Amino acid sequence: MKKNFMLKSLILILVFSMALIGCAQESEPGEKPEEPTDEPLENEVKVGMVTDVGGVNDNSFNQSAWEGLERLKRAGGDVNYIESQGEGDFEPNLNEFVNGGWDLTWGIGFLMGDAIKAIAEQNPESNFGIIDAVVDAPNVVSTVFKEHEGSYLVGVVAAMTTKSNKIGFVGGMDIPVIKKFETGFLEGVKAVNPDIDVKVEYTGSFTDAGLGKASAATMYDNGVDVIFHAAGGVGDGVFGEASERSGVWVIGVDKDQSITFGDEITLTSMMKYVDEAVYQVSRDYAEGNFKGGIRELGLAENGVGLPDENPNISEEVMNAVNEYKEKIINGEIVVPSGIE
Repeated sequence: MKKNFMLKSLILILVFSMALIGCAQESEPGEKPEEPTDEPLENEVKVGMVTDVGGVNDNSFNQSAWEGLERLKRAGGDVNYIESQGEGDFEPNLNEFVNGGWDLTWGIGFLMGDAIKAIAEQNPESNFGIIDAVVDAPNVVSTVFKEHEGSYLVGVVAAMTTKSNKIGFVGGMDIPVIKKFETGFLEGVKAVNPDIDVKVEYTGSFTDAGLGKASAATMYDNGVDVIFHAAGGVGDGVFGEASERSGVWVIGVDKDQSITFGDEITLTSMMKYVDEAVYQVSRDYAEGNFKGGIRELGLAENGVGLPDENPNISEEVMNAVNEYKEKIINGEIVVPSGIE
């Protein structure tokens, strides 16, 4: 009897332990997806990155770029970053990596264009990469995106989701790359319903979340129920304002921002795969395949798009998004960039 009791107790303990392990392995809401596993690098490589004023934790393109280098690190690369507090820091920060003998140095963001151009000309034996700007030099890889194509798709989502027929766009600085977001978004909205009222506001900043919160508050107070932001850290304020209300949505940018801000207020995000671009160019360098020039990535190249998971988008809306996507890829729809 005693042995049977002990055996039953042991079985119960094992069953309970397995149940706990199973629970622990379940994904929590907002949990980051599993990191990709890549082949180890065969050659040593040192890759540095200089952020723009948004910093490495901007929940946007700077952070995405760094995540690309963190992926390179897992494959065996030596990586580091320097954060810029102002535009005057760009050239000194780039020179830190050049003078330190780093193999490849990235400048992240449109604002870095002039600094990369100057440092690349001064150091023709060094190699550089830049995101969101074109620098015509043999030692620079310029990676730009067709943000207007991906923004068109989230415009379709916004137009098919709004109940008030009032939608907002909050931009950061009024520069060409952000104009591409705005233009594509407006085109997507109007393709679904040309009578929708779209409010547009630029905050003049990529870092001041308070400006984003104020812009969002004004829009929501005036009946807007969906806001798309392309404003870096300013967008944190847009999400903050939405979290204090009910019945309103935010469309994130650059990354799947539902991971940070939750599905309750994040309708979807306009993904811009900066991480993948930075990783691939850096890996190409390590493998001896670095070549200066321009890489332009749109829907056809999987450079922009929507997240894999969109719990707040209905099947009807997603079917419409996919139809528009195919028309853009095959050339039936040509989305203007707004900067021609």
